[in-house]
Amino acid sequence: MTLPSRVQIVEVGPRDGLQNEAAIMPVAVRARLIELLSRAGLNRIEAGSFVSEKAVPQMVATADVLQTIHVPKDVRLAALIPNVRGFAAARAAGVGEVAIFAAATESFSLHNLGCGVDESFRRFSEVTIAAKDAGLPMRGYVSCALGCPYEGAVDLERVVDVAQRLFALGCYEVSLGDTIGVGTPMAARSLIQRMTQSIPVARIAVHFHDTYGQALANIFACLEMGVAVIDSSIAGLGGCPFAPGAAGNVATEDVVYMLDGCGVETGVDLNKLLDATRFICGNLGRPPESKVARARLAGEGLPGQRCATNLS
Repeated sequence: MTLPSRVQIVEVGPRDGLQNEAAIMPVAVRARLIELLSRAGLNRIEAGSFVSEKAVPQMVATADVLQTIHVPKDVRLAALIPNVRGFAAARAAGVGEVAIFAAATESFSLHNLGCGVDESFRRFSEVTIAAKDAGLPMRGYVSCALGCPYEGAVDLERVVDVAQRLFALGCYEVSLGDTIGVGTPMAARSLIQRMTQSIPVARIAVHFHDTYGQALANIFACLEMGVAVIDSSIAGLGGCPFAPGAAGNVATEDVVYMLDGCGVETGVDLNKLLDATRFICGNLGRPPESKVARARLAGEGLPGQRCATNLS
């Protein structure tokens, strides 16, 4: 068995995590969360998104969050955008990276973006031109890579086609998302095996939700295939507003614990990561989904059982 010697973790909690919470976190709380995550050693963080505030009200005032944050210069803050208008807002806010998101199925694309797959790529082509002109790196997401909430099983070739199109547009990295968390290790392995026939493994990331408790096993299977970039969310927060029943993302704490135990470097301090867990779960008023956080913090009372709004 061969695993990568080092894995890059992309923290998506401040965006993908908080966007599915009922509570809308204040700007100061969102900014402080990002600062705590950076203190733990995470240097690629999705800070928010520039999408319709009506559709995703939890991401309102992302520009204010970005202008409030104080993090080291080597921390790259990214924002999710659906079109060139979102790109303009993200650039004005000073992001270091933009991310675009396409779906492997027509149904999910219509629910998530309000248009079909081909139309979404027409919009993305405009973003590509703007990003190149601005010198901003662009990342791509493929939703429903292992299953769709509306169409069920997804043809692997459709996933590959969407990923190839994102890569061809200029995305330096493509993140494959198991949006509804139905994947299993063998399915994840098959996905990576097929994908690497078209895209270099160094340009592939994985983004697993833990609906059926398979996320860590799926990640391990992908690590064995050479994948070395993993998306995760602090405290296991998240889900998808357009995927009914989808549970949260795999928890960053659980991923770091597993990788530490495997001798794989991440540059992330687990104890400092738990400071971020305490903070955000205290403000959300609920305990973390992370198994590691529940085990480590049980003796002091789980966050969410008391107020934890300290922004210092």
